[in-house]
Amino acid sequence: MAVTMMKQEAANAKPHACDANSSAMPLQETEKSEALSFLAERPLHTVYMASLIRDNGVESPLNRGKFYGYRASQGPLEGIALLGHATLIEARSECSLTAFARLAQQSSLPHLIRGEEERIRKFWREYERCGQTARRVSRDLLLEQVDAPAGKDVTGLRQATFDDLEAFVRVNSELLRDETGSDPLQRDPEGFRSRLAQRIARGRNWIWTEDGKVLFKADIIGDTPEVIYLEGIYVDPAERGKGYGSICLKQLGRILLRRTGSICLTLNATKEKTKNFYTKAGFALRSYYDTIYLQTAQ
Repeated sequence: MAVTMMKQEAANAKPHACDANSSAMPLQETEKSEALSFLAERPLHTVYMASLIRDNGVESPLNRGKFYGYRASQGPLEGIALLGHATLIEARSECSLTAFARLAQQSSLPHLIRGEEERIRKFWREYERCGQTARRVSRDLLLEQVDAPAGKDVTGLRQATFDDLEAFVRVNSELLRDETGSDPLQRDPEGFRSRLAQRIARGRNWIWTEDGKVLFKADIIGDTPEVIYLEGIYVDPAERGKGYGSICLKQLGRILLRRTGSICLTLNATKEKTKNFYTKAGFALRSYYDTIYLQTAQ
């Protein structure tokens, strides 16, 4: 249904005239401060890109792609895009969206394109002119927590160490197989482990274990002073329905909100039961997102 809707919108789209002097160019390290200031204007929607730049700089292979900026007639930034394994866009003009879509057509095929629903559908109108079709489209919910509800704590919730690496490799690979149908341990085992190890080194993985069993875990995917972005929230299947997941998520929220303005995560819109779980933990709906999967992850 979502793919059909995008095709209909593309057929009805009208061309948009843009300034001939406008351009989308690779961002340079010297533009880091300007880029972060631009992204900080909408921190809830740009936390992942901003976190990559803070962690790795503008130009780094660790970003798994290249950052581009769009300016009209050499003026201030109107958009920033990460084109690579994942294509992400923060565009504040029709012309920047068009420019990024045309650049993306020329780059190697990404695994996915993700962003706010309206922006991504406009981006897709231009992008699919190259004949590309979507493998799958997921409508997602962007949820935000600004206050974590009070409650009891578990004594075992802690930041992960390198001793926990293999547990995260196992659980995260299972989660990705369930979500995408593709196994990261077959595609890129060394890169997958390396990225998890880097995250653990930065203190961005949280875990609760007992007798060697992972009862709860969560990954911080983006970390800025304004917003922290969570993914990979997991409760052991044998322990679900006992309230442990809710206790740990609320406890983690109270810990993280001491140093950031809010916490966010995304969720497939069809998972109503999971949405209720997050709502009880203090998360509220903020926006709708589209994730367009183009090929099996590399």
